[in-house]
Amino acid sequence: MPDLRPVGYVIGLLSAVLGATMLLPMTIDWAEGNGHWPAFLQSAILTSVAGGLLALACANGLRERLTLQQTFLLATGVWVVLPLFGAIPFYVGATGARVVDAVFESVSGLTTTGATVFAGLEALPRGLLLWRSMLQWFGGVGIIIVAMVFLPELRVGGMQIFRSEAFDTGGKILPRATEIAARIMGIYVGLTLACALSYLAVGMAGFEAVNHALTTMSTGGFSTSDASFGAYQGAPEYLASVFMVLASLPFVRYVQITTGSSRPLLKDVQVRAFLWTIAALVAVLTAYRILENDDHMEHAFREAVFNVTSIITGTGFASVDYQLWGQFPIVLFFFIGLIGGCAGSTCCSVKIFRYQLLIASVRAQIRRLHAPNGVFQPHYDGQPVTDEVMSSVMVFLGVFILGLGVTAVLLSLTGLDFVTSLSGAATAIANIGPGLGEIIGPAGNFAPINDGAKWILSVAMLLGRLELLVVLVLLLPRFWRA
Repeated sequence: MPDLRPVGYVIGLLSAVLGATMLLPMTIDWAEGNGHWPAFLQSAILTSVAGGLLALACANGLRERLTLQQTFLLATGVWVVLPLFGAIPFYVGATGARVVDAVFESVSGLTTTGATVFAGLEALPRGLLLWRSMLQWFGGVGIIIVAMVFLPELRVGGMQIFRSEAFDTGGKILPRATEIAARIMGIYVGLTLACALSYLAVGMAGFEAVNHALTTMSTGGFSTSDASFGAYQGAPEYLASVFMVLASLPFVRYVQITTGSSRPLLKDVQVRAFLWTIAALVAVLTAYRILENDDHMEHAFREAVFNVTSIITGTGFASVDYQLWGQFPIVLFFFIGLIGGCAGSTCCSVKIFRYQLLIASVRAQIRRLHAPNGVFQPHYDGQPVTDEVMSSVMVFLGVFILGLGVTAVLLSLTGLDFVTSLSGAATAIANIGPGLGEIIGPAGNFAPINDGAKWILSVAMLLGRLELLVVLVLLLPRFWRA
């Protein structure tokens, strides 16, 4: 049985910090005099006290280096415990949300999925709207840390290919991970401020600019309006597209830029592939909108850029109901949501580098069939890919597809129709946000679906954010006996 004290210590500290951040939306509500601030005060006290007590109880077990078991448990435990505390303001606050709805919204926020069960957002207290955005912002920086510090160490889904770029922490949680987190946080905060100021410059009100900056840089997609970005059409869509792309690039490259080296970003093969993929999809969709929907050039291009970028990055903003464009865009948006951005970003889904490795493997296999006696090894960025990395990628892709299928079947068993079940499974596993169909499409939300489906989707969102394999390892009896 692994020593759980180091895991409990870190989770306790993070919970206490999460509780302290609840004082900010509390202050907003108190200043506006809407009477909702006691809900945040109660939530902050409960969360901070519980987290502080847990940290104190486990402080005597703190070590500099975590074992492999403890690293798996920490990576999973943080994303299970924090959403439960994050749900408290929704449960005791103005929404009067039931437990299932409060947990769903919190999980969706911290995993940066962006699916919501709340309608009438404009009528909610500002503190609660800010809390939703803050959850996504915390989740965005959190997944960067997980992707750069833990997943390469855990050798999950081919992420070990980036181990040297993730500063080779070797399982050390303190102080090396703290140094990495501080550098990333500085860049993350700077980009978020730049995004907020850009929104202000094009006419967004201050509160809306801040909230949308938080959810843009986290590629989360929560909005302060039921119409999402449909309420801010025009220049804000172009700016949002730029910052969604910036959030989808490897943050380790930004760290390198701060040290005076921009060359690695410009030469990164996954960055180039990601940008070219967006460009190709935008060109195709723009041409479709002009030819089939008789749209004019600028509007077709703007809506294509914004919505393609939003879905492929997993942000989940919607400026229009693109289901009205025809069957081709519906199918296109379903599949591009399963692409994702770059490794080490706030993005979700499969990630572009895994498709590159898959293509490299297929290319090598075709060459083997043509010349059976030859030796052909897949390459990535000019370097040979080891069998371990390739096997890890193939297993991840297999588990991802299996997880999507199982989730869709389970959702259908709760009574949901085929389109809602399949797109709901995809949007949860890939952490995209909107699904397809009349209920959970870009013009709807997840409020009408049944409680069983909401619990299934909440679990699926957590599994998707943790790259599935991290959680599935915990189900092995051998893991607990080691």
